[in-house]
Amino acid sequence: MKTRIFIFTALMAAGVGARAQQLHTSSLFELQSIFHNPAMAGNLSSDMVGLSYRSQWSGISGSPKTATLYGSFDLPDQLIGLSGYLYNDRTGPTSRNGVQLAFAKHLPVNSTGGRISLGIETRFFQFGIDREKLASIANDPVLAAAGNKFKFDMGFGVAYTTKRLQVGVSVSQLIQSRLDLYTGNLSTNAEGRLYRHFYLHGQYRFETQGGTSIIPNFLMVILPNVSRSEQQFGVRVERERLWVGGGWRVNQSYMLNAGFHVNRNFSVGYAYDNYISPVSTFSADGGAAGHELILRYNFRHKESTRID
Repeated sequence: MKTRIFIFTALMAAGVGARAQQLHTSSLFELQSIFHNPAMAGNLSSDMVGLSYRSQWSGISGSPKTATLYGSFDLPDQLIGLSGYLYNDRTGPTSRNGVQLAFAKHLPVNSTGGRISLGIETRFFQFGIDREKLASIANDPVLAAAGNKFKFDMGFGVAYTTKRLQVGVSVSQLIQSRLDLYTGNLSTNAEGRLYRHFYLHGQYRFETQGGTSIIPNFLMVILPNVSRSEQQFGVRVERERLWVGGGWRVNQSYMLNAGFHVNRNFSVGYAYDNYISPVSTFSADGGAAGHELILRYNFRHKESTRID
């Protein structure tokens, strides 16, 4: 019985669970930095709205799938930025449906457009389970007691941005709200709660004389609850309406991506992940893939400041 409680509670605590992460991320994170840092609200190259869909570990039943609708807006007269996103994230029998809202205060530091931004975020979400997918343990008291949970948490971030540079640090799920998945009188060996995620991210735009932009980027996710970190490195090359890129998520996957600016306002991007660990162990052909599609509409470009 205790073994079942431990397994189930661990599954719930993992949430979206890829390598112990509870919050979804992106293979195109440098184009969607508001996912990880509220200080990036209003700091993108344009006011915009976007839609992304990410499917991981293809061929494995119950693999993570995430759909996100997001936006970022700059209010230059007030020196503030606003951003937010709605998301639906599913992994096996678990799901998270939520909203994140962010506010950033921008502080100019020089005459060339550089500024420091301080951001806060608030998150509301519903954590749920699909009991039909857990029919084999339908009589387990943990499953009987578990249900949809509405939770709240907050985060904070700092960023420095210029026309070419973007660097920031942030923390999400700062409060570490309890999930309270089991309310019975049996002792458990695991506690279901939201855990803090710390992020460090950056990118820099190099411009060549031929009109090509080269943009190296990185993202580090620090997970204190499991005493580990994850690193992702990449580079994107842009020229006129096209861009291509590649990256490496350390000890997990290699990534390729490409995009097309249909016109000044509308862009399409795609990323492909080839996983090398750990899910390749469970894939029939010895490997697993991930796919991500983003659609983005830009309202107002800011030529002199910000990159993304």
